[in-house]
Amino acid sequence: MCGIAGIIDFRGRAVDRQVLDHMETALSHRGPDDHGQWIHESPGFSVGLAHTRLAVIDPTPEGHQPMVSPDGRWAICYNGELYNFRELREQLSGLFHTTCDTEVALRACITWGPDALQRFDAMWAMAVVDVGERRGHLSRDPFGIKPLYYTVHDGQLVFASELRALRCHPGLPGEVDQDALIEYFNLGFVPHPRTLYRGICRLPPGHRLSFTATGVGEPERFYALPIPPKRPLPYSEACERIRVTIENAVDQQCVSDVPLGAFLSGGLDSAVVVAAMTRVGHRPVRTFSIGYPDHPRYDETEHARLVAAHFGAEHHEFPVTFGDVLAAVEPMLDHLGEPFADSSLLPTSLVSRYAREHVTVALSGDGGDELFGGYWRYLGHHYLERYRRWPSLVRKGFVEPLLRLAPSARTTRRLDRLRQVRKLLRGDREDPMARHIAWARFTTDGLAVKLFGRDRARAGFDGLVKRYREEAAALRPEPPLPPGLEEILLADLAVGLPGDMLHKVDTASMFHSLEVRVPLLAADVVQYATSLPVEYRIRGTTTKQILRDAFKDLLPASVLVRRKMGFEVPVGEFLRDELRTLYQDTVTPAALGRYGLDAPTAARLYEDHASRRADHTELLWALLVLCWRRG
Repeated sequence: MCGIAGIIDFRGRAVDRQVLDHMETALSHRGPDDHGQWIHESPGFSVGLAHTRLAVIDPTPEGHQPMVSPDGRWAICYNGELYNFRELREQLSGLFHTTCDTEVALRACITWGPDALQRFDAMWAMAVVDVGERRGHLSRDPFGIKPLYYTVHDGQLVFASELRALRCHPGLPGEVDQDALIEYFNLGFVPHPRTLYRGICRLPPGHRLSFTATGVGEPERFYALPIPPKRPLPYSEACERIRVTIENAVDQQCVSDVPLGAFLSGGLDSAVVVAAMTRVGHRPVRTFSIGYPDHPRYDETEHARLVAAHFGAEHHEFPVTFGDVLAAVEPMLDHLGEPFADSSLLPTSLVSRYAREHVTVALSGDGGDELFGGYWRYLGHHYLERYRRWPSLVRKGFVEPLLRLAPSARTTRRLDRLRQVRKLLRGDREDPMARHIAWARFTTDGLAVKLFGRDRARAGFDGLVKRYREEAAALRPEPPLPPGLEEILLADLAVGLPGDMLHKVDTASMFHSLEVRVPLLAADVVQYATSLPVEYRIRGTTTKQILRDAFKDLLPASVLVRRKMGFEVPVGEFLRDELRTLYQDTVTPAALGRYGLDAPTAARLYEDHASRRADHTELLWALLVLCWRRG
């Protein structure tokens, strides 16, 4: 895994080497093993590429990047892993000078042009340049596992793996995009193609951005899911196929020339990955977990330990305290190049840091919730329909008044469940997609109106519903998607997964120079899982039904019946206590004013939270992350 950056100048001006140096330095954590630059200057088309390398496949100097073709015409700057590079290498003619996947990716693009991207089973962000024809393209893997940011400014295309590196380039746009700001306060992240800054974009998953000496085109989608079969396999056969497909993906992603292991929480998805690693012969599997022995409410180590013992894994368990989590807050806020308010970034960073002491690569179960329907929001539609059948007198005269009287807290599982029920009822809409986003967002209708005004709040929410629906349709254009769970699952795969979960894992792991691979997002796994009827994935009130049944003979029984437990820490309590001073020193009227936010409204939100009249954990954390930014 690596960091990439570059400048393409369409006026042929000399590349500013100092700027390229700064961009490279800002990405040093992504690639501590090697770094390099390549510069080509010609009238009307100058190129500067920078790379920092985390050496995983062929860690010898021959894998140095940017990599240039022997004739000097082509260059590649690549961040990722090409899992089927051996198969592709056999399809390409001529001699190879290295055993690394980068040379295969470059040769594939030279031979097949942009169509090569459709042959990759990989995670990647990549720049390929042909200085002979004065053209090239940027591209990003189909599901957005690896990030890529870019802007077109003053006759230049500037790109980088992280926004913090991109902004090392002087004079880039710095105006806050108010539409992106509303998206951030709804979701806790800014979904592609926007960033917080107007004019700076993130390349959408499964897209390429072509350029020539005359300038830059529009992003073009190169990947879409195939049309699912009209008649799916019988359920038992589908179970067999999904298991074989996952095991093959895991086997392929275990290829590494450096130490490799797996994250293990004790939940279903990570247990499936470890089961598959064991089945395909990678023994003993090195597994990594963190836990909070002093806080059983947030501790999963007992379950992870059980799974590890079941498979004979070489298990590494790191006990941490809430003090360790708090100590990670400021370094992570300093590291973020853009506002990102998923607080599970903190424990993800801790487990990455500890795992990196033993391995360079870790496999993760990310993607399982979106593919197989693991989040409570998916079941919410089922529960809401059942609740609507109750007599109105019972609902309006008894249940809902009692819910309003219940404490607004998450300190126990029961109180957290009541909070979710309140959110379920508040987000009731006729349109399933609107309902789903209302359940996922950080704000309520009333809070959004206070923060942004009625018209902007409404337009922001409606815009997200439209965006999610469009992204689902673009990811699988045929057949047309009717409103419902199938459309919602595809929308989360297209928008929420790359914008939140995958961004979190990339940010946290690469902060500690750890490569994380996600075999559940291998192309074959995604294509088959998304072709399955929703009823195979969510059955009644059981999530991930087919995944449970496909691996039930391998997994401990306790894993199959466990409720999902988020990778959480009590940020809401921290904001009331340990982080109170930090919050108040950061979320000031001046800081809020930079983003056009109303300081008295923000102050009331905090006081309501601190006094336990309400629980505004996500929104207050989002404010802290946003106002921490100094640029």
